[in-house]
Amino acid sequence: MQLFRNNWFWSVILIVTIVVCGIILAMHFKNWIDTENNALTLRSGFYRVQVPYEELDSVLLVERIPAMQRINGFSALEKEKGIFREFKDSLTNKKVYVFVDNIEQQKIKLVYKDSSYLYVNLKDSVRTLQLMDGLKSKISNEE
Repeated sequence: MQLFRNNWFWSVILIVTIVVCGIILAMHFKNWIDTENNALTLRSGFYRVQVPYEELDSVLLVERIPAMQRINGFSALEKEKGIFREFKDSLTNKKVYVFVDNIEQQKIKLVYKDSSYLYVNLKDSVRTLQLMDGLKSKISNEE
């Protein structure tokens, strides 16, 4: 107790740091998906992407994500999130967004704006398949 009285400033800094880290961890804990209106919005912590349905070109189910170079992001346990660049496109600096909650399960590969990619899945594989079916129906409605 004597330690906290003498160093109250550092104690407050320590507690604030722990709380901020906890909030950031909670923000990245899962993918937040909004499929309302006329666009798909994906959020996970600091990463956010919005894809209008009319810009969607294809929706595919893939087993693995191709080898890519991480621009920023993180991998922890079965999660993979962030902004990447494919090795073959390293000269064009084209961003690939990855929102994967379970690396072992199938992922949805969205192709939009003719050549931009986005990989996403949810912790629950049934919800991932439901999201894919919903996106396929949006593409067929746009055509």
